[in-house]
Amino acid sequence: MTFPVLLDLGFVRLHPHFVFESLAYFIGFRLYLYTRDKSSHPPLAGMWVLVGAILGGALGSKLLYWLEDPGETLSRWNDYTYVMGGKTIVGGLLGGLIGVEWTKKRVGITRSTGDDMAVPLCVGIALGRIGCFLTGLEDHTYGKATAWWTGIDFGDGILRHPTQLYEIALLMALGCVLFVLRRQSRQGRLMLPNGALFQMFMFSYLLFRFFIDFIKPVPHVYGGLNNIQLACLAGLIYYANLLRQWNRRLASTREEPSIYAD
Repeated sequence: MTFPVLLDLGFVRLHPHFVFESLAYFIGFRLYLYTRDKSSHPPLAGMWVLVGAILGGALGSKLLYWLEDPGETLSRWNDYTYVMGGKTIVGGLLGGLIGVEWTKKRVGITRSTGDDMAVPLCVGIALGRIGCFLTGLEDHTYGKATAWWTGIDFGDGILRHPTQLYEIALLMALGCVLFVLRRQSRQGRLMLPNGALFQMFMFSYLLFRFFIDFIKPVPHVYGGLNNIQLACLAGLIYYANLLRQWNRRLASTREEPSIYAD
């Protein structure tokens, strides 16, 4: 296989990153519209929440990318290609969370809205990672050199961890589990507090990203950790506290809508 794997349609050759990132947004959004609980909040309020998620995600994604190597970011602050060229999924998720919570307070939504997004996020991120994998070295999402049987040569003669494929496998498994739990919850066979599915998604994904980044060749300039791992730790602490409150929240859910964050 030669990277990047361009998609040849006969009359045009498309870059895999563009194709699969576009599919990720389109299919993830369509899946969200199709599966969301339409009775949980008014449609207009729900659209404002989605806008908050998009704007917060875009800002968080860029901010965390700029913190990957603060020295380089400061030295290239006027380099438009560098400043606008990168983004991070973890920053997008955490920034989106902040954007959603801020928007919910403005439009008066107190019920958790994250459960509707859990499975679509698994699908969307997995699709995007296919594009990252097919892009190869240009994408900078591969892992360190390895002697494992999973090692892949992305074009420089070095076998590397295909961390994109590891992430796709995690997301596929997590998405299936969350889909089953969501269906059982809707059928009344399983009692979960509002926001539980999104919390499970975020905790699982952040935990995976914290450990997988140890085998990525990126700067670890924060006491042996990188910018992604620090953000993951902050998110894990936040969601671990919410998961710990499940029993109390289950009791309150029987009486009134949840007031806790996604």
